[in-house]
Amino acid sequence: MLLAWALAAYGGAFRDADPVGALDAHRRGLGIAQDSGNRTIVSILASVLARLEAEHGDTLAAFDHLTLSIRGFHDAGDTTTLRVPLAVLAVLFDRIGRYEPAAIIAGFALTPFSASAVPEITTAITHLRDVLGEATYESLARRGETMTTAAMATYAYDQIDQARTAVEHPS
Repeated sequence: MLLAWALAAYGGAFRDADPVGALDAHRRGLGIAQDSGNRTIVSILASVLARLEAEHGDTLAAFDHLTLSIRGFHDAGDTTTLRVPLAVLAVLFDRIGRYEPAAIIAGFALTPFSASAVPEITTAITHLRDVLGEATYESLARRGETMTTAAMATYAYDQIDQARTAVEHPS
């Protein structure tokens, strides 16, 4: 557990200065956490790794890590921290042009806690408001806000599957 946390700290410290090194540290930390059976650390590292993969790595790997993180927090009943990987997912969906699901997920995910963990969620929301229009964004975000945690987790898994298919088999 301590080694996994140390690797997470290293990855966090070098996130901007050495994204490749940060990715490697987080990947190694995730493997160690999985081998140790510590699901909390797995969920946290998977969320951070998804964010790094989305920015500097592999979109498909980001989807895998987001699924792992969302499942871990949802299964644990951690509705507060669950919003962090969902914020990462909303940002990723905004980046790849999946605007409607991004707005719905952002509506559920946005809290002061998730915004501090994933500050780019506010930029993504501003972009979504521009692309979708204020009224459409608000309607979609409200839809996300009113979803239960279980409904949002199911929605996120389904949207990840759809996005994965679109990335793997572009038309």
